[in-house]
This record gives sequence, structure tokens and C-alpha cells, in this order.
Amino acid sequence: MDIDKVRALSDAELDAALREAKQELWTARFALSTRQLKDYSQIPQTRRTIARILMVQYERTLERPVGQEITR
Repeated sequence: MDIDKVRALSDAELDAALREAKQELWTARFALSTRQLKDYSQIPQTRRTIARILMVQYERTLERPVGQEITR
């Protein structure tokens, strides 16, 4: 998922995408440890996706005024 697609997501969609990406990373690592993973590039790609999502979430927290509550 590229950064433009990540920035287009709402806060709730970002949370869901983050959970999904973390699950994908866990699954890929498990498959790697059991020697079932065929595409080794999947792990760094998923890590980059997680980093992009976290960066966009951080950017959005910086845009909020001080004292505004974060609702989830």
C-alpha cells in the first residue's frame, strides 16, 4: 500500500489496516519459521506498510490542537 492510499484512509480505517498489517506480518513470520514462506520480500513490504500507517497516524496527531481528545 503506497502512502497516498494510506493518507486517503479515515482514522478508523487506519486502525483496521494497522491491525490487518500486523496480522499479515505475524503470519509471514510464522510461515518463514516453518519454512512455508515462498515470497521472502513479503516481510519487509509489510513492515514498510506498518511504518507508513504509523507515520500517517502520527502526522494526524500533530495536526490536532493541543488539548483535543483523541476518540477511537
